[in-house]
Amino acid sequence: MPSPRELDPSESMLALFGSELRDHRTKARLSQEGLGDLLGYTGSLIGQIETGRRTPTREFAERVDATLDAAGIFSKLWPHVTRGQFPSFFKSYAELEPRACQMLEYGGDLIPGLGQTEPYMRAVFEAGLPLARPELIEEKVAARLGRQQLLTGPTRPLLWWLLSENAIRRPVGGFDTMADQLAKLLTLVRSRMVVIQVLETSRGAHALLEGSMTLMSFTDGTPDTGYVEAPHTGVLVENPDRVRELRLSYDLARADALSPEASLNLVEKVAKEHQHHADEQRAEPS
Repeated sequence: MPSPRELDPSESMLALFGSELRDHRTKARLSQEGLGDLLGYTGSLIGQIETGRRTPTREFAERVDATLDAAGIFSKLWPHVTRGQFPSFFKSYAELEPRACQMLEYGGDLIPGLGQTEPYMRAVFEAGLPLARPELIEEKVAARLGRQQLLTGPTRPLLWWLLSENAIRRPVGGFDTMADQLAKLLTLVRSRMVVIQVLETSRGAHALLEGSMTLMSFTDGTPDTGYVEAPHTGVLVENPDRVRELRLSYDLARADALSPEASLNLVEKVAKEHQHHADEQRAEPS
């Protein structure tokens, strides 16, 4: 178990979370092991979170609130904790994202982060960071999950996603993971939380073929802003001329995509194909 150390709550949101957890646990007269037993976690994990060495999950925050009667403070802190785990190049975007009223996104060969399942995003991070320690992967997963609170918040933006056909056909994490991923995507569409359009591979080249991008619009006077990303780097685009160029490329690509209805039908079809392959694999003799 990590040795006790003093945290400066002003150092980071992760340090504040750990400090509050230690204070509430101490007031409840519980040891780290005792609290862990009540929550269903190990005392070692409690110690790691209290000392800022481990990022909590949303489920952890909710369980602490309920167990320690903390009036929801840990659930309120959690999104801010995870936002602090973003890489430096992404932080400016992460600060703007919750304020956007409209987001147009093309994620290349990936399902957009706001729509990813936990197993899918874990597979993406493990493939991109094959030598990373497991704790780092889990921190990145928690940070991305934190962003998804945007989907259920009172200021949920209009979301419009262009998806390459590769993004729905590539079995990221395996066929089971991909079937579940497309099921989540279908749920988001049917819940009217996002509009999707698929760019079929058979259409050939399109205006966004060279990269991934997001365009954000705001109601608070902030000018439209773009964000383009590549592995391990990203750039916020604020120059109005460059933003207009990105918007033109997005509109050109959208014109080449299937309609929302046809896109939904294709995703349903491919989801069944992934599930069929997963069932076949399970049926094979070991």
